[in-house]
Amino acid sequence: MAGQVELRAMDEQVLAGLLAVAVADAAPEEVMPPVAGPPGWTQTRQEAFRAWHRARRPGLAGPLGEVTFAVVDDGSIVGSARLARRDPSTPGVLETGLWLARSRRGRGTGTAALRLIRAEAARLGADHVVADTRSHNAAALGALRRNGAALSPAPDGDQVEARLPVT
Repeated sequence: MAGQVELRAMDEQVLAGLLAVAVADAAPEEVMPPVAGPPGWTQTRQEAFRAWHRARRPGLAGPLGEVTFAVVDDGSIVGSARLARRDPSTPGVLETGLWLARSRRGRGTGTAALRLIRAEAARLGADHVVADTRSHNAAALGALRRNGAALSPAPDGDQVEARLPVT
């Protein structure tokens, strides 16, 4: 079960720890946008991972309108969470995304991290948080439901959008 879960700001030390977790316990396609080249955690892909998180350090007020955090469980970095402005016409809505190391899934950490993401979104002035997942991702759907999400399946049947109230 999850221990003491927190979100930690993304400085260079935290980023190094997050990359180490990603390389050891996640596939690149689970944790970052696609990068051309051979599969696996190549040097190019690792640098792209670092650059992606560094570019989001200015936060929601920055040019990307996005911020990332490390998810920490009992003092250990176990994944990442993000908040992003989705649409300028809906300033009270932020989008979130979350990934956890494979060995840390199914322990309640995702549910606890989503609760913290909702609180952070509220602190940043949001009314709602939205998340997208796949209909077969039972763990994500469960964590979203436990956080009060209203789920809307897409017409294709594969994607699900969740709308969560902030706390």
